[in-house]
Amino acid sequence: MKTLIAILSFVLSSTIGFGSTVEIHSVYQIDEPRGYCINIRGHKSEAKVNRGLQAHTCYSYQGEIAVDQGFDPVKLLRNEFFFPAFNVCMAASSFVASSEIGLSDCLNKSLQRFEWDKKDRIRLIGRTDLCLTIAQGQSRNGGGGSPVHKIQNLSLEICSDDLEHYQIWGIRKAE
Repeated sequence: MKTLIAILSFVLSSTIGFGSTVEIHSVYQIDEPRGYCINIRGHKSEAKVNRGLQAHTCYSYQGEIAVDQGFDPVKLLRNEFFFPAFNVCMAASSFVASSEIGLSDCLNKSLQRFEWDKKDRIRLIGRTDLCLTIAQGQSRNGGGGSPVHKIQNLSLEICSDDLEHYQIWGIRKAE
């Protein structure tokens, strides 16, 4: 598997322009052939940053990355998971397993600092045994899409090869 830094470098050096975003997607499709992406709860520009993050059907199959799934690729290189359309960063609720993943003002605080490891997992820097994880089990239906979009919860769980399908992430620009 290519390292995320190599993929991100390719994305940045290709035809991505200023203000462009990338999506962070699960490498494994799990139960959704369009794939899961990190997503702000709510609908595109109407997303509600106070409701946190989820794994949601990726929108890039529609030809672009929606604002509620779009990360700043340059800031990702600095371990800042920043949503420019909403001016917020990904944040863990605490340093314990099963912590929820939310959003807050970007203040470079320890609960906002994540990194990619060599296995393409996203880990909390202050607690590198915790990885961003898609919930296992039955997904729930979203409010749109054809076929209907799928949704799963996100949390920090102990990094494990047994959870590879739920913890391995990639970066891409719109398909």
